[in-house]
Amino acid sequence: MVYIDYYKVLGVAKNASDKDIKKAYRKLARKYHPDLNPNDKEAEKRFKEINEANEVLSKPENRKKYDAHGEHWQNADAYEHAQRQQQQGRGQYARPQGSQQFNDDEFSDFFSSMFGGRSQSQGRQVKFRGQDFNAELQIDIKEAYSTHKRTLTVNGKNIRITIPAGVENGQIIKIKGHGGQGVNGGPNGDLLIAFSIVNTTSFKRDGDNLHTTVDLDLYTALLGGELMVDTFNGKVKLTIKPETQSGAKVKLKGKGFPRYKKENQFGDLFITYQVKTPTNLTDKEKALFTELSKLR
Repeated sequence: MVYIDYYKVLGVAKNASDKDIKKAYRKLARKYHPDLNPNDKEAEKRFKEINEANEVLSKPENRKKYDAHGEHWQNADAYEHAQRQQQQGRGQYARPQGSQQFNDDEFSDFFSSMFGGRSQSQGRQVKFRGQDFNAELQIDIKEAYSTHKRTLTVNGKNIRITIPAGVENGQIIKIKGHGGQGVNGGPNGDLLIAFSIVNTTSFKRDGDNLHTTVDLDLYTALLGGELMVDTFNGKVKLTIKPETQSGAKVKLKGKGFPRYKKENQFGDLFITYQVKTPTNLTDKEKALFTELSKLR
């Protein structure tokens, strides 16, 4: 397992405050975000490292384990449990009563038993789960609308995954067993994929619901009529009520976004009408509007 110095990744000292870590993360995340560095593999790699470093250092419990155990911080609980067991066992034979410290040889034996060697006191290897890998996958909102498959390359291996319809921006999906390799025959870690949804449409997504604005000409707004409008997956015909006001909203039930892992269930589409005032009026039109104004 390659050791990554998360403090160095964020450019902060080991005694940096939580505020300093948060500030450094935000600055670097903006700088290397994929949206600002399209098709830049190096920036993509740095962005992933920055997010991984922040995931560890921004959480006090994770940071404490990392400071104590480095790249093996995720196995810290098992490490400390095994350390206590070995201290108890050695204390009966080699250490004065009440002592709770390892000497250099004892610590080396213990560390060897954890990460590849054999413990002299227990005579067996300790298995440890591999490290989880974190990745970000950017997809268009149109792709998120339908369940589809995608092939990812992780550590030189191609992984075919299914992305369910309705996945949200920032949502994390776990691919079991595709993380770091386990130690001493332990299980592999998992691959955690965070989704970044890019919206290239006129629809604004709010969970399972969608929102959009539709232009309405003055005459249809006043007299009523019919209007063809776009939904996310096609067009529908709407009946416009007479005297519809600008800013009025209608709800199209079931025309929103798919609900995650709930087959044939959708949110709603909310349409806001924006009445457009006619321009470049002819003299006749002006005269008619003048006449109308006198009637009011």
